[in-house]
Amino acid sequence: MRLFVAITDSDWFDYLADLRPDEVNFWRPSGAESFRSLSPGEPLLFKLHSPNNYIVGGGFFSHYTVLPASFAWGAFGEKNGAKTESEMRRRIEKYRRVEPGSASDYNVGCILLQSPFFFPRDEWILVSDWPPQVVQGKGYSTDDEAGRRIWAEVGFRLQARALPTMEPELVADGPRFGQPQTVLPRLGQGAFRVIVTDVYQRQCALTNSHVLHVLDAAHIRPYAEGGSHSPTNGLLLRQDVHTLFDRGYLTVSSDYHVEVSRRLKEEFDNGKEYYALQGKTILLPGNPLFRPSTKQLAWHNENKYMP
Repeated sequence: MRLFVAITDSDWFDYLADLRPDEVNFWRPSGAESFRSLSPGEPLLFKLHSPNNYIVGGGFFSHYTVLPASFAWGAFGEKNGAKTESEMRRRIEKYRRVEPGSASDYNVGCILLQSPFFFPRDEWILVSDWPPQVVQGKGYSTDDEAGRRIWAEVGFRLQARALPTMEPELVADGPRFGQPQTVLPRLGQGAFRVIVTDVYQRQCALTNSHVLHVLDAAHIRPYAEGGSHSPTNGLLLRQDVHTLFDRGYLTVSSDYHVEVSRRLKEEFDNGKEYYALQGKTILLPGNPLFRPSTKQLAWHNENKYMP
């Protein structure tokens, strides 16, 4: 198993350590196009800037993407490690070396972490082999002595805490310590929104709209009604279509075709553009693992949709 020790700002760490969120966005100010150091389920650990060469916490990697700063704030809010979007932007701009208060909706790299943990000061882990020239982070493997030592130290501290859980609709449960399986951790709301947005290639599944800021990651079965944040319980929908879907004016059948209720015409004497979607096959994620659950679609057909 791989693990990655990433350098983090103490203000970011301190804010989140007090907040104790279920997920965090470990943003990268440069908006680099890739992050290949980890696979889903592998740990990213937080290390403070030198000379504080200590691992102080971490989380489990679920996804990497590049997003406009406003979208990153909308998806994660304070889980970006700041109280307001303006504060988050000031921190990003400090590292980007741009004029503070930029009106540009620049891109930032987003490393999404689930089940983050934050160690108290007396549990920080010294990393004595840290090269002084490293500015972003350093990878390790549990096949090597240094990686095994770090992971054993982290695992020991986590044993007294609730262990991260797995996403049951995507993977089977497995051990987290010893020889961990690489799996997608149970997602929070922010990661659900971002991953659904990406697996649908930032395109509405029904209308093909590419306007990112009017697209919503819709739960097929609402979270408040027993649904999960699994991407298989999601569809990327334009905001108006999302509203109609949630209110049962349209649905998606188990064979991925759109069905539109007669109620639109009866109640509003309107809806021509939506009836044009009747029978259309929706856009599907390229990876079959992320395609909408037929079980959840059947639930929506039976419990929300009224023909």
